[in-house]
Amino acid sequence: MTHALPPIEAIANPDLEARLRHKIDHKTKPLGALGALEGLALQLGLIQQQENISLREPQMVVFAADHGVAAEGVSAYPQAVTVQMVANMLAGGAAINVFARQHGFALQVVDAGVAADLPAHPQLLQRKIAHGTKNLCLEPAMSRDQAQAALTAGREIVQALPGNVMAFGEMGIANTSAAALLLVRLAGVSLADATGRGTGLSDQQLAHKQAVLQRALARQPRAREPLDALGVLSEVGGFEIAMMAGAMLQAASERRVVLVDGFIAGAAALLAHALVPQVHNYLVFCHRSAERGHRLLLDHLKARPLLELDLRLGEGTGALLAWPLVQSAAGFLNEMASFESAGVSEKEST
Repeated sequence: MTHALPPIEAIANPDLEARLRHKIDHKTKPLGALGALEGLALQLGLIQQQENISLREPQMVVFAADHGVAAEGVSAYPQAVTVQMVANMLAGGAAINVFARQHGFALQVVDAGVAADLPAHPQLLQRKIAHGTKNLCLEPAMSRDQAQAALTAGREIVQALPGNVMAFGEMGIANTSAAALLLVRLAGVSLADATGRGTGLSDQQLAHKQAVLQRALARQPRAREPLDALGVLSEVGGFEIAMMAGAMLQAASERRVVLVDGFIAGAAALLAHALVPQVHNYLVFCHRSAERGHRLLLDHLKARPLLELDLRLGEGTGALLAWPLVQSAAGFLNEMASFESAGVSEKEST
């Protein structure tokens, strides 16, 4: 695997799009009656370049890593929770395990940079870049080489997995801080708007988090034109976010459907989009979280999420909760009768 970013094909196909729209519009329903599900069905058809959708061997990959900025007290939980939650996932006890079992997703956990040495486990992929990032208030979170290595590792992980649907999640104490700074640097959102309560900060703790992140921004070099996305990643990113972005790019290059979870996964999508804009066509944005900056992130990417449940858990849980809607979009496109086949009269033209 070279460090070059993968080429991603555009999904635009005017002839196929016309056929898909005709098929959707002539199902036994009023025009547009299935709302956003119709747009999702169209997207799935264009991703797969066919009129009948096939969803095979869905995969859930959770990337875990620690963040040096946790030392600044920006999270309501201690850094030790990262390794504890990874152990919980490997034991099958986390929310993402429950939803993966419910919906038939194969689950893998990736050690992208946990600040501890984890024991071997059949569901654990060991791709540690380092024992957590450095404190981004004081120095770049990672080197450019480490950032590139994380992107490459994410690509290699996807290459080795079967199926044509990929969902990605994360675990990492303080990773909302890294995601907020990526939102500031890549989308131009103000720090106040980008910074949320994460795992449940009080007003006083939120103010402290914003002050810490302001120090981090003041330390960094001024933004360059054109945007140096890899440089931004190395300054403020997390290993799990970088690896997830690489995984998204690889999945899109292989024409897989990519289910995007919440704020952290959204930051990875934002990074992937900054690196290879064509990735956007392959991303299904599954929900809008309660995290403050997530709405602005989605707005920047012109993304309409499928759900809004005030989630703020991460792990990929929102992606799997939206999975039945993806299945339903494929199901109605594949199986619902047309007016002609059902012998149902269409709306009279005026």
